[in-house]
Amino acid sequence: MQLEVISHHPQDKPRPTPLLFVHGTWHGAWCWEKFQPFFAEHGYESHAVSLRGHGNSKGRHNLRWHSAARDYVADVTQIVEKMRAPPVLIGHSMGGYIIQRYLENHTAPAGILLASIPVTGIYQFALRVLLRTPWAFIKSHLTLDPWYVVSTPELAQVSFFSPDMSAEEVNRHFQRLGHASFLIEIELLFLALPHPKKVTTPLLILAAENDRVFSVAEEQATARAYNTRAEVFPDMAHDMMLEPGWQKVAERILGWLRERDL
Repeated sequence: MQLEVISHHPQDKPRPTPLLFVHGTWHGAWCWEKFQPFFAEHGYESHAVSLRGHGNSKGRHNLRWHSAARDYVADVTQIVEKMRAPPVLIGHSMGGYIIQRYLENHTAPAGILLASIPVTGIYQFALRVLLRTPWAFIKSHLTLDPWYVVSTPELAQVSFFSPDMSAEEVNRHFQRLGHASFLIEIELLFLALPHPKKVTTPLLILAAENDRVFSVAEEQATARAYNTRAEVFPDMAHDMMLEPGWQKVAERILGWLRERDL
């Protein structure tokens, strides 16, 4: 599969462990535009993949039937196998789910989940969308196209961004959002939930206090399933890597990596 990969390299010799960033639903490799330069400045080579059908990757045909558990995990595997060394895996939202599933059958130096799909799946998120925007929820299911959940800048802001993010910045990100698979909703409701007991890789789990996609309680339950705890960032919404205050998230990740000499 021909996949878009955006890479950043430090000016000096890179640290031994590279980073691989994996985006969430409706996003692409572009969403790591703040994190990648930050980590390059601190000595990390990093790569951000656009999963098939997203960003500038191939695979838009039949996008609605792409499997997160199978196809997107295969995309991550493809990129990892081409990297110079096993990377730390960093995933946001659906990207966090993909990393969980990847680590069931692979190991990595570490994994980091940002506002990740929880181990219990997306049923609570689906219910919140139905109650908050019933027509968008119904239209998405009638057309088998999740796009309608985020199909305006206003809807995108409700899901992803804080109310105080400027309209200009929200619109800039909105213009880069894309369509998504419908099959993943079925997978993440009940068909292909994560299996935490299969994962041995150490995980850092980060949550956003004002996340309207996945609640802090869901992230805490996920952390418990992996025998750790979720760290919660106040006054922050779902897109933790793009939100005002994203630097604090990046700095926590950097500190955690350094604690492990990665």
